[in-house]
Amino acid sequence: MLFPTLAFALFFTLVFALGWALRAHNPSRKLLLLGASYFFYGFWDWRFVALLAGSSAVNYLGGVALGRTERPRARKWIVLAVVGANLATLGFFKYYGFFLDSLTDLLLALGLQRDLPFLEIILPIGISFFTFQGISYVVDVHRGHVKPVAAPVDLFLYISFFPQLVAGPIVRGSDFIPQLARPAELPRVAAIFGFILILAGMLKKTVVAHYLAVDLVDPVFASPESATSADLIAAHYAYAIQVYCDFSGYSDIAIGTAALLGFRFKRNFDRPFSATSLQQLWQRWHISLSTWLRDYLYRTLRGDRRETGWRMHRNLFLTMLLGGLWHGANWTFIIWGAILGGALVLERIVKARWRLREDAAGTRNAAAGGVAVDPARAAMFSLMGWLFTFHVFTLAAVFFRAPDLDVALTFFRQMFAGSGGTEVFTPFLLTLIVASVGVQFLPGNTLERAAAALRHAPALMLGLMFATALLTIKFIGPEGVAPFVYFQF
Repeated sequence: MLFPTLAFALFFTLVFALGWALRAHNPSRKLLLLGASYFFYGFWDWRFVALLAGSSAVNYLGGVALGRTERPRARKWIVLAVVGANLATLGFFKYYGFFLDSLTDLLLALGLQRDLPFLEIILPIGISFFTFQGISYVVDVHRGHVKPVAAPVDLFLYISFFPQLVAGPIVRGSDFIPQLARPAELPRVAAIFGFILILAGMLKKTVVAHYLAVDLVDPVFASPESATSADLIAAHYAYAIQVYCDFSGYSDIAIGTAALLGFRFKRNFDRPFSATSLQQLWQRWHISLSTWLRDYLYRTLRGDRRETGWRMHRNLFLTMLLGGLWHGANWTFIIWGAILGGALVLERIVKARWRLREDAAGTRNAAAGGVAVDPARAAMFSLMGWLFTFHVFTLAAVFFRAPDLDVALTFFRQMFAGSGGTEVFTPFLLTLIVASVGVQFLPGNTLERAAAALRHAPALMLGLMFATALLTIKFIGPEGVAPFVYFQF
């Protein structure tokens, strides 16, 4: 059941109406939302409903066990067991074929051919997201950031809540679970903001991402050896915009849908293409995953020590490398993570040395009476930082999109060959790319301000505005709805 479809519209309308009808009886409302979430997940493939329930049960029991003991050693083993069970499940479904194929290639290279137990594994949709939510809950209980959930329905609903179940954002238990204990509310401005987010997400997904994918990215990546250099250059920019609009569009719809049901989620994207450093970009791109990796992977690698020098760089690189592997069982994702991890380390080293140089210059200038900051120089460095950040990200994205390493290498080889003009790239697609980057430089609270400006508008006028906007998006978008890119992760 895709968001921008009639089936989801009917499903959500029913859930919305029943949910608010039961707002005075919170236990019944939670059961309704839980049942709706399992129906939503089962609509994709009912066979994996039991997997979702089993994952939730393991994490619930882990939280209960942690709540019943204060012994550090016992708590440590409980966390290790539950996290291990989560990772084992994720690893089996997501990486079994990858590691088996890699082992087969290694044995063949060593002249040790073996018949390995190959299984055709179907990847359950959303398994990475609900697994990460379960891990974060158990670790947060262990760290004392959230209390163990007493009622199973609360934990099961947290793991399976349908707006963000299949493609995020990754919601923390400390943010979601306390909202279940409070009476549901839907302030007027929150409802307006929810509708605006849904419309923004629909525009990104069904118009921008769809046109870029169908008219440029998909045909060029399908046959990079026959594409011109200009089309390949355009396609590598277009794909970065496509995946942003596709995934941030899903996040917008998910957050907006949750808002209409009375839940508040943190934003998952915050104008990442306006970032002037890679560190800033990762603070703005897929924020729920970036902070998850920071809090549950990087912090674990770091331990309790204060990091400096090569240890910090090593752990940062490993975090990005494993973040790449999380996206998929393919060497292209590992290379993508390695490129971005290496670039982050390089950026930190250069910045550290630059700060030392600037500090020394500042000391000399202070002794000479002080020198004012040159705005032109600051603007130049910001522009250089933006160009470096944007192009490292877009070039690395070629590995993210390519189905295998051969296609990625062919793409780069042909892109730098300097062959021909454009065959599939059009002024319309150029407009989509430029406009998508340009809006990144608007203030971060633009949509919130729009919602606040409309808070006193009559309900009939708001309804007509939103209906007109929705029909316009439907009219200008291509036929059909492609699956969201992050469903495969």
